[in-house]
Amino acid sequence: MSTQHSFQVSGKLVDIRNKKIYPACVWIENGYISRIEKTDEMVPDQFILPGFIDSHVHIESSMLIPSEFARLAVIHGTVGTVSDPHEIANVCGIAGVDFMIENGKKVPFKFNFGAPSCVPATRFETAGAMIDSTAVTTLLERPEIAYLSEMMNFPGVLNQDPEVMKKIAAAHRMRKPVDGHAPGLRGDAAKAYIEAGISTDHECFTIEEAIDKLQHGMKIIIREGSAARNFEALIELVDDHPNHTLFCSDDKHPDSLVAGHINDLCARAVAKGLDVFNVLKAACINPVLHYRLPIGLLNEHDPADFIVVKDLTHFKVLETYVDGILVAKEGKTLIPSVPATTINQFDCAPVTVQDVSIQKDDYPSQHGLIPVIEAFDGQLITNKLELTGKLLNNAWVTDTVQDILTIEVGNLYHQATDTTCFILHFGFKH
Repeated sequence: MSTQHSFQVSGKLVDIRNKKIYPACVWIENGYISRIEKTDEMVPDQFILPGFIDSHVHIESSMLIPSEFARLAVIHGTVGTVSDPHEIANVCGIAGVDFMIENGKKVPFKFNFGAPSCVPATRFETAGAMIDSTAVTTLLERPEIAYLSEMMNFPGVLNQDPEVMKKIAAAHRMRKPVDGHAPGLRGDAAKAYIEAGISTDHECFTIEEAIDKLQHGMKIIIREGSAARNFEALIELVDDHPNHTLFCSDDKHPDSLVAGHINDLCARAVAKGLDVFNVLKAACINPVLHYRLPIGLLNEHDPADFIVVKDLTHFKVLETYVDGILVAKEGKTLIPSVPATTINQFDCAPVTVQDVSIQKDDYPSQHGLIPVIEAFDGQLITNKLELTGKLLNNAWVTDTVQDILTIEVGNLYHQATDTTCFILHFGFKH
């Protein structure tokens, strides 16, 4: 990993905000950009631009600790994230948030963690911890915490639940943004949710919903992750609302992260004919401005967080720099692995066939109908259906012909009865 104190990088500099590209030399001293000089001399056939930022991601979904996530992300030109540690907080509480922050500090990468706003996510959920408004306020007071993480409890916002409103008020007092999570919310309900001081949403799955929220002053984060994919539905917003759109993955599984990150979204957007400067605004500039992140934007005296790409079509990353440190080159990470001891608090028993069986009397049914969850590929929303069930030995069972499969939820934290029900659209036959 390069730790040069003073060096220069030459190429075609991409001035995103002024929509200009020109040959230049970028001088780096002690982790900062000391000067940028236009040049008339021949420069390498490569482009220098600010690094990419994932504007909303749960690092835990990559099944990697932060330091390992960084090792992969920098290969694709990502220099920072807006990271919601909700998932580890749901398991380990504040100790989980502390673990993510401390591990992230061990590598040259700009993690920006939020204070989880909904642990547990709903009152129907069994979690390993609870983080109330007092704990959220304490977290927000820490300089490492950049914002209040996604407010999933939008009914609580609309009904002005006291605990929910205290969390939002604490973020406002400390002048830290509040992230949203309100799938399908439209009209007056969306307006009320936004007017509570919630500034972004990454859950829009139709362009009509996104435009509705944009009209009320919200910024839209276009999500393309491993589970939920809204790029195709929303990408035209980037040209129509270039100052109010951002990119995120939300959940990025490890195999998907190996293949690409925000750089892939830039390539796909440009291939659709979108203005490359607007695309790069969403990928590089808007996240830094909205969340006030300590990430450089390729200006003189900024931290030297930038990337070198082969072209502005495929965005193949040649080099990635964070604080002037060369962290990736030609598809290879230069960040060494960091030994870490992880934390957990599982306490669950083996699952037996009897635990997951659904007796006929468990679903008292008229006309043989049973409730079934309808899942949608690439979406997080579901429907409730009533379909004809299949009985065997006085129990409701999987029906692969209709694609009605069983799904089980178990308690990870103490011994409890598991819950089993039915789900549609997985397509498993065996």
